[in-house]
This record gives sequence, C-alpha cells and structure tokens, in this order.
Amino acid sequence: MMRLERRHEASRAALVLAPIGAVAFTMLVSALLVLWADAPVGRTYVLLLQGGFGSVFAWSETLTRAVPLILTGLAATVAFKARLFNIGAEGQLFAGAIAAVAVGGMHGGSGFELAPWLLFPLMMLAAAVAGAVLLLGPALMKNKLGVDEVVTTLLINFIVLLGVSALLDGPMKDPAAMGWPQSVSLQSDLELGKLIAQTRVHTGLVWAVSLAVVVWAIFKYTVLGFDIRAMGANARAAAFAGVPVTRTAVSVALLSGALAGLAGAIEVAGRTSYVTLDMSPGYGYTGIVIAMLAGLHPLGVIAAGVFVAGVLVGADTMSRAVGVPTYIADVIVAASLIAVLVATLLTQYRVRTK
Repeated sequence: MMRLERRHEASRAALVLAPIGAVAFTMLVSALLVLWADAPVGRTYVLLLQGGFGSVFAWSETLTRAVPLILTGLAATVAFKARLFNIGAEGQLFAGAIAAVAVGGMHGGSGFELAPWLLFPLMMLAAAVAGAVLLLGPALMKNKLGVDEVVTTLLINFIVLLGVSALLDGPMKDPAAMGWPQSVSLQSDLELGKLIAQTRVHTGLVWAVSLAVVVWAIFKYTVLGFDIRAMGANARAAAFAGVPVTRTAVSVALLSGALAGLAGAIEVAGRTSYVTLDMSPGYGYTGIVIAMLAGLHPLGVIAAGVFVAGVLVGADTMSRAVGVPTYIADVIVAASLIAVLVATLLTQYRVRTK
C-alpha cells in the first residue's frame, strides 16, 4: 500500500532535482514519439530549438506569439491563486477583441471623431471590462450559490464564440472581406507600433511584461495580494480571520477577466487589426498550462510564455525539415506540465509504502 506523506521542509537537493527530472521526463516522452515517426531525435530537437530561438526572425516570431500567452497565463495565475478556476480565458479573450474593434473600428459613423490618444485607452478599457464582466458572474455564482466555476466558465466560452460568429456574419462584418467572416479593421492610428523594425514584434510585449510586474507587485506588496493568497490557502479560515471573501472574489474575477480581455485587444491592435474566429489557436486554454508551469508566479509566467511560444513556433520549422507532425509541440507542452506538477508534488510530499 502506498501513501503520500507531507514533508516538513523540502530539501535543497529536491528543489534542484525536481525541474531537472521534469525536463528529462519531457525529453524522453517526446523522443519516443519522434522515433515512432522514424525521425532522428537529436536533429529534431536541434531544429525545434533553432526554429524557436535560433535567429532574429525566430525570436521575433516567438516573442510575438508569447504576448497573448503571457496575458492569458497571468489571467489564470490571478484566478488560480485564489482557487477560482477560470477556464474561460478563451471566451474572455474574444470578448475583449470584439469590444476593442467595436470601439476602435466602428467608431466615427455618428458624425464626430475622437482623437486617437483618447480613443485608444477607451478601446483598451472596453476590452478589459468585457473580459471582466464574463468572469464576474461565475465568481459570484460560486461565492453565493456554490456553483462550480469550472463548468460555468467553460460553457461561457462556447456562448461567446457563437456570439462572435454571429457578429462577424452580421453587424460587424467587413463589407470588403469578400464574404469572409471577419470584423471591420481598427483605425490605423490605434494599432500598436513595432518594437523591432522589420519584424512582427509589437509594443504589446511591453504591455505584457509590465502587467506581469504589476501583478507580482500586487501579490507581494498589497493587502489585496495577501487576501488572495489567504483565500487560496483556505477560504473558510480566511473568512474567519476577517478576510472579505466576497470582495476578494470579485476583485480576482475583475482582474483575471480584464487581463484575458486585454490579451484579445492587444492581439488585435498589435497583430491582426481585425477579429476572426481563428485569431486564437487556443491561447486561453494554453494560458492555464503556462500558469501551472510558472508555479502561479507572475514573473515566471513571462519565462513560461516565451518557452511555450518557442516550442510552438519551432515545431513548424522542425516539421518541414524532418516530417514530424507539428502536434509534437502540444505533446511537449502537455508532458512538461505533467512533469512539473508531479515534480512539485514530490518536493512537498514523500511516497511511503506499507
């Protein structure tokens, strides 16, 4: 019979060996799949790294892909830290994107124009509010009625995507899109500038990194951060100790949903200029993986986001060269998540046999 026994204190050796073991496990699982595809393991890994990090172009594509991943990772981090399991970042991202286009793309038909310096913050505010409102309902339902937020936030994703689809085929459809379901474009003055010339890296990267620092500071230096940590550790004990649980849950929902909504707005303003249903290849769901890989640490989300983005970008180059399907990137990300979770568990618990 086997059972887990909590360690009084994690040893330094365990803390060092845990990530090494997680990386080794991930490499082993991925290597088996590469061999199954009849491809050379060493060359496959080299091409994967080169495709994601081996040149200026590779880095530019990786950093561009990392921007929405960092923001959705932060959204999951804030919510999960308080044990509010937000699975709806994908819907919140699309809600933020469509709100941004509604303000910044369809503005001007009423006979007056707002200056870009005023319209841009309004556009970002609309995106943040759209994402926040979507999570506020499930958070209150959990707090007041005990409704499982995993179910409600997941189902809201489908509602939002269907609503966006209706808008793209209806009132927000671009008449110049030749029948393709996409929204009108943002005004050019509202698009984010390029961070590196002749690449797709935009100033949204600065937004993402800055917001990660802000969230870290909130966790570390504010009363709200303490309340969030207390609520995540034990909501009943926190309420008994005087933590305003309902107010904290509302604050967490607003902050987490706003971050996911901003991910959609920044993706539109920095990369696409308009909304389509394939704008996000699952950024909201991948953000959950990034948050867990980072150990729910806001600054760790930056590194985890760049790592996952590099793997996804590098997989395209690797696939064309050796014929291994690009889905190997999803396997690497998923295996690394499982490995990190197990490694973290073993640093806190020891296995006892009886």
